[in-house]
Amino acid sequence: MKSAVIIPAYNEEQTIGKVIEAVKQVPFIAETVVVSDGSTDRTADIARAMDAKVIALEQNLGKGGAMMVGVNNTDADVVLFLDADLIGLQPMHVVDLLLPVVEGRADMTVGIFDHGRLATDLAQFIAPYLSGQRAIKRELFRQISNLEVTRYGVEIAMTRFAKTAGISVAEVELRDMSHVMKEEKMGVVRGFMARLKMYWEIARCVRRS
Repeated sequence: MKSAVIIPAYNEEQTIGKVIEAVKQVPFIAETVVVSDGSTDRTADIARAMDAKVIALEQNLGKGGAMMVGVNNTDADVVLFLDADLIGLQPMHVVDLLLPVVEGRADMTVGIFDHGRLATDLAQFIAPYLSGQRAIKRELFRQISNLEVTRYGVEIAMTRFAKTAGISVAEVELRDMSHVMKEEKMGVVRGFMARLKMYWEIARCVRRS
């Protein structure tokens, strides 16, 4: 099975390089697709310099829309979605997420942070269905409706689809991994407001379920 990694990214110049570097060390990945979702920083330039396939969107579509753009620009059988702001991503994490799907042991995997940072570990312990680190068969992902408008609710939509469609999902421990929190990227006030917006989009998606 051909595998691709898709990284939706919005202004992630500080971390995108490390994420791509880890992915590039996994030999069976056919391509790395970075969807720069209206970024105004050097996210796209850094990804290009690291020989990733870059799709630079002029307008911000939101996470769900960016993920769909990435899927539409690869013919891989299995796609792995990774957040662009990950801390501590190692090649073994990428392999662990992909192999259950590539080998037919699961239709989708969900990565759960462990021993990273208390805030992110706790958040995923409480709500593992919010994890953005997921591998899935491309044909299944394309069956999920309205992803283009779900924005930060995309993980909820994927979890709901898995439940209603009866597909198998395997949880994968991502030890010593975390991500940059919004308050660290944007400052306390702007980061807090961005977090509220994210939670509102997630809640809106939950209400539709």
